[in-house]
Amino acid sequence: MRWILAASLAAGVVSSAVAAAFAANTANPANLSPIYGVGLPDGYRKWELIAPAQEAEPLNELRAVVGNDIAIKAYRDGKLPFPDGTVLVKLAWKHTQSPEFESASIPGAATTVQVMVKDSKKYPASGGWGFGRFIDGKPVDQAQHETCFACHEARVKERDYVFTKWAP
Repeated sequence: MRWILAASLAAGVVSSAVAAAFAANTANPANLSPIYGVGLPDGYRKWELIAPAQEAEPLNELRAVVGNDIAIKAYRDGKLPFPDGTVLVKLAWKHTQSPEFESASIPGAATTVQVMVKDSKKYPASGGWGFGRFIDGKPVDQAQHETCFACHEARVKERDYVFTKWAP
């Protein structure tokens, strides 16, 4: 009986820690995405790289997707669907030619930061994922968020709605 109580307490502590990590940066409702209530996670710029990408016209962007420890472990283990608690963040910049080295591409102006949070209980209608898209740290409007899941569902449903593959 004691081990059941201990396990329950441990699960509660972990859940509280995850919730606190998101709440720390999302206490202000104005910083949360419409529909999903997703915010920018604290410390995401220090997370491990999953893969870079180059987006062609009309966006013409360089992108990098990073993930929290849960995401990285799932990628390394080849685990699908991704477990609850997975957080993926895509950073995007305008694709620019380097002035110092003509064959090199470098990031130009930042365009968006996009977030996916896996919580199958909170987001059952969107494949278990909550979405956030941010420009200059502020969430974009509801109309843009209404397109998130439909695009993922149409193109990568078989990969748990995630476009990014692990870069070796």
